[in-house]
Amino acid sequence: MAIPDFQTLMLPLLEFAGDGQEHSLRETIDALADKFGLTPDERKKLLPSGQQQVFDNCVGWARTYLTKAGLLEKTRRSHYAISDRGRQVLAQHPDCFDVRFLLQFEEFREFQALKGTRSGGSGASAEAASDQETTPEESLESAYSRLRDALAGEVLQQVKAALPSLFERLVVELLLKMGYGGSRQDAGRAIGRSGDEGIDGIIKEDRLGLDIIYIQAKRWESVVGRPEVQKFAGALQGQRAKKGIMITTSSFSDEAREYVSKIDNKIVLIDGSQLADLMIDYNLGVSPMASYEVKKIDTDYFTE
Repeated sequence: MAIPDFQTLMLPLLEFAGDGQEHSLRETIDALADKFGLTPDERKKLLPSGQQQVFDNCVGWARTYLTKAGLLEKTRRSHYAISDRGRQVLAQHPDCFDVRFLLQFEEFREFQALKGTRSGGSGASAEAASDQETTPEESLESAYSRLRDALAGEVLQQVKAALPSLFERLVVELLLKMGYGGSRQDAGRAIGRSGDEGIDGIIKEDRLGLDIIYIQAKRWESVVGRPEVQKFAGALQGQRAKKGIMITTSSFSDEAREYVSKIDNKIVLIDGSQLADLMIDYNLGVSPMASYEVKKIDTDYFTE
């Protein structure tokens, strides 16, 4: 099944706390995961940042919202228990339990109004939040992913439209930023042979030149199939080279990727999408516009 959103988790979480015992967040996550029958893969699924598991994040925010509404109360670090108000709500057996339901409690309305004020919104933000299905982290990372995808598309467009000489320089600079090639002068000499709107050459694997990597990079428009990759593998054998990087602005066929997974030579295939992502990761052809630092409470600081 799909991973439940934080609003779907709020009532089951309150019911879990209904035994009146103190519970930790960790045991709550495990209990709710079992209740919803999540698979190991679903439980391990990460937010786009890779910093936290999606389900853990949803449970954490469900607990936060219930606490802000006064239905749960913190007992100690990472532990909570149901409050008297929480017991009263459970006794009502509510049919619909979401953010809109929590708006009946003054403390929660103040919490939502504070969020609206801090984000530059008005009191209407509390009502708008009632339709929210994602946690703040999910919303932030979803927006970041959309911005990055759009940027990657623009980067790839520019690469395809660039002059052959710029494309050659781009590949050299990217490999240098990734730690290959020693000095830029060495890399330029090694890769400096251009032709067919692409480049072919060799580059040091590290600054000491302990190994050499053979490179082929071309701005293909169509999908690169197995025959092209086989030719590259043959060129490697002719050079007695063990490692190679093949870069295209288009994509590689499944047969091509399967082929490189079975041969002795180590060949890395980088398609247009990966090339754009690497350029963004290493700030090549792009520049930072804004930076947002997300922080969390340091509970150790407040513990005596």
